[in-house]
Amino acid sequence: MLKSKTFLKKTRAGGVMKIVREHYLRDDIGCGAPGCVACGDAHEGPVLEPQPLDPASSLCPQPHYLLPDTNVLLHQIDVLEDPAIRNVIVLQTVLQEVRNRSAPVYKRIRDVTNNQEKHFYTFTNEHHRETYVEQEQGENANDRNDRAIRVAAKWYNEHLKKMSAENQLQVVFITNDRRNKEKAIEEGIPAFTCEEYVKSLTANPELIDRLACLSEEGSEIESGKVIFSEHLPLSKLQQGIKSGTYLQGTFRASRENYLEATVWVHGDTEENKEIILQGLKNLNRAIHEDIVAVELLPKNQWVAPSSVVLHDEGQNEDDVEKEEERERILKTAVNEKMLKPTGRVVGIIKRNWRPYCGMLSKSDIKESRRHLFTPADKRIPRIRIETRQASTLEGRRIIVAVDGWPRNSRYPNGHFVKNLGEVGDKETETEVLLLEHDVPHQPFSQAVLSFLPKMPWSITEKDMKNREDLRHLCVCSVDPPGCTDIDDALHCRELENGNLEVGVHIADVSHFIRPGNALDQESARRGTTVYLCEKRIDMVPELLSSNLCSLRCNVDRLAFSCIWEMNHNAEILKTRFTKSAINSKASLTYAEAQMRIDSATMNDDITTSLRGLNKLAKILKKRRIEKGALTLSSPEVRFHMDSETHDPIDLQTKELRETNSMVEEFMLLANISVAKKIHEEFSEHALLRKHPAPPPSNYEILVKAAKSKNLEIKTDTAKSLADSLDRADSPSFPYLNTLLRILATRCMMQAVYFCSGMDNDFHHYGLASPIYTHFTSPIRRYADIIVHRLLAVAIGADCTYPELTDKHKLAHLCKNLNFRHKMAQYAQRASVAFHTQLFFKSKGIVSEEAYILFVRKNAIVVLIPKYGLEGTVFFEEKDKPKPRLIYDDEIPSLKIEDTVFHIFDKVKVKIVLDSSNLQHQKIRMSLVEPQIPGISIPMDTSNMDINEPERKKKKLEK
Repeated sequence: MLKSKTFLKKTRAGGVMKIVREHYLRDDIGCGAPGCVACGDAHEGPVLEPQPLDPASSLCPQPHYLLPDTNVLLHQIDVLEDPAIRNVIVLQTVLQEVRNRSAPVYKRIRDVTNNQEKHFYTFTNEHHRETYVEQEQGENANDRNDRAIRVAAKWYNEHLKKMSAENQLQVVFITNDRRNKEKAIEEGIPAFTCEEYVKSLTANPELIDRLACLSEEGSEIESGKVIFSEHLPLSKLQQGIKSGTYLQGTFRASRENYLEATVWVHGDTEENKEIILQGLKNLNRAIHEDIVAVELLPKNQWVAPSSVVLHDEGQNEDDVEKEEERERILKTAVNEKMLKPTGRVVGIIKRNWRPYCGMLSKSDIKESRRHLFTPADKRIPRIRIETRQASTLEGRRIIVAVDGWPRNSRYPNGHFVKNLGEVGDKETETEVLLLEHDVPHQPFSQAVLSFLPKMPWSITEKDMKNREDLRHLCVCSVDPPGCTDIDDALHCRELENGNLEVGVHIADVSHFIRPGNALDQESARRGTTVYLCEKRIDMVPELLSSNLCSLRCNVDRLAFSCIWEMNHNAEILKTRFTKSAINSKASLTYAEAQMRIDSATMNDDITTSLRGLNKLAKILKKRRIEKGALTLSSPEVRFHMDSETHDPIDLQTKELRETNSMVEEFMLLANISVAKKIHEEFSEHALLRKHPAPPPSNYEILVKAAKSKNLEIKTDTAKSLADSLDRADSPSFPYLNTLLRILATRCMMQAVYFCSGMDNDFHHYGLASPIYTHFTSPIRRYADIIVHRLLAVAIGADCTYPELTDKHKLAHLCKNLNFRHKMAQYAQRASVAFHTQLFFKSKGIVSEEAYILFVRKNAIVVLIPKYGLEGTVFFEEKDKPKPRLIYDDEIPSLKIEDTVFHIFDKVKVKIVLDSSNLQHQKIRMSLVEPQIPGISIPMDTSNMDINEPERKKKKLEK
């Protein structure tokens, strides 16, 4: 049956256009219940269970299916995902509304419907002849949808009665809308709120904890005292943003100070790019990453970013007076130059909440169901939840979702989602850091794996089409030890004309991953491989990453080659790109390659090739540095693991050899050559990578730090920065130059992917290159796969496809890739931090030399070169007399009693793992030298009370 839907649409010019759409109604849409005589074989295989007795409900004891409305799906998805909830009918009306209102919930509900064990059935009620409803005159879209849901629920109940009179199968309507529920009951439909139904499941009391606490104002704290000002409605915020009264931006909470945040203003003028917010009331219930509207305060109320490190000690009560006292600490006398535009949050434009990992801080009140949850991420406020499982959840990592934040509550309200496992357990902590950094880490689905080549695999005649056979060349790879995902291999040989031929051969991943299929979509979503200390989260399935795409030695592999003809002065005479087949003659580690280069006795083809590459690489590097490329530094550490327990037994900073630099030079050269080629061919659609020059203010700390050591750092260009870093050395303090380079790294901006047609600044500041991209690591970076596809089209080795030349889609892809790369970096650091804690847990207390990287008002941040470890030494401790501290931001320096600390000063610190706070176990550092009475700790009288819980436990065990 064909119906036509008519609606009016406003055109850009202001006119009105009538649109008529055809809408088909059908008789052959199945209800999803097995054994339904009326439907016959209308649905492909039964999805609902024939006898849904589980879960047993005291409200509706007979067998039943559930039919939730849109709001239940949107707000109670955690309940619906629980294994106890099965046999749910998801209406097309509901699914469409959810899709329009929340992409994350829509994805979750699709995942649940795809899980066969859950028995969720999607019913296409909008195309079923008996359940389709037309919008009535004067009825809004929301009321029409509510009616459509009730009509479908009523139809189901009548339909199931026909199926079997004695079976008594029912469909129960779940809604939190009071009016909708009343209407349903009037129409004879069994209907309950989500809370009523969940509480009726006596066999599953734990489900009550997963209920979202919905009424923002309904869960007020009993005192009822209003703490925060009201959020303005969206319409007022939009008017205010339009008129310039308010500014829209992303709320970024501070890790170091819970009473401070900044708002990055969207697309605003340079001067107000960043607005500072200080104090609980000005933060006004915004949570990290929310999109907010802020009002600028008058200039006489502007403040400077606080230099105080302040963590929420988290009183269980709402002690707001205490907060106000703490806020006074933030306001310190500063010169006017340091004042920043200051504002307050007046409303929330978009909440960007996600499920948070952390731990329960159990209430002191016995039998209390209300507890505070402390997130692992210090930028997230504590969350008040109700749970009956508090004693079970103590000492466990759990996930909690935020439901709302009433005006009279110091903390937001939320609900328990999942128990992850015991705190400190390696598996649990890895799961936490992957979830906290939003790293997709589920096993690859069958749909994704179905696009992998069938084994055994070998190169066919078809594969060799548009491809050169380079298997005769003496190609080899050089990588870190234990590397199984080998992306790149190199060769160098002398040509008959006396010039050199140099080739960079990169795994041809795009041959196996075709545009648009499930494997491609999953790789694009993951964006990058994430390397943790003892685990790798692959971007592509292992069959490709460690086998078919890995350029291992003595096997035929498909590659994409960039081949130059060079003279002996490393000047490029010709460049060509070709898809190829190679057979690597050796897979070497950096140390093995270095040994061959340095050996007086080895002169085989591989060694000769390596020597040629090394010689050219030195010239290329020298030339790059002359142009102003920066050689920066970061303290990277490597763990040596116990082969059985996999615990770290030794920790040392990574050693870099000449061969590391050799490989790096040719990878950089290949990336630059490819960037030029794809931009030449696709000026609007090239995926490139840029590194913006930092604003001058970023360098203030570096310039001041160098000045305190009587050195001058110039920062007007990358070249002058590179030159002044080269000159900044001190014979009496050889490590000073490394420290300056580490600090210079902190001043840099993040490098990002972008689409050439959407930007006009291509420059890569750190590499001093006018154009750059990523081509050399397609096994572990999705950006490189896109670059491979662009290059393949440019040389006629593969076909193009519409998404490749859609600059808006490419820009959207770049946004996800930038996010995934940033998160992968943070996850990596978190993994190093966790393994460092494990290392010091087994090591006990140690004392080491350190250098000051930053001085704060009440602390110094130090770097310990031996371990590449950074930490904070606090000088104010609870329940101890406060020392006399004088902070000078200009120099910068911190005077404690009579001792003055400057950046880069050498100190000695004691390192110990502080396990007193299970949630945030941390490396605690205390000053040993210089000796300051009442502050420094002599090494022999180490305060063992830090690990008192551990000691008591061991005593009991004895």
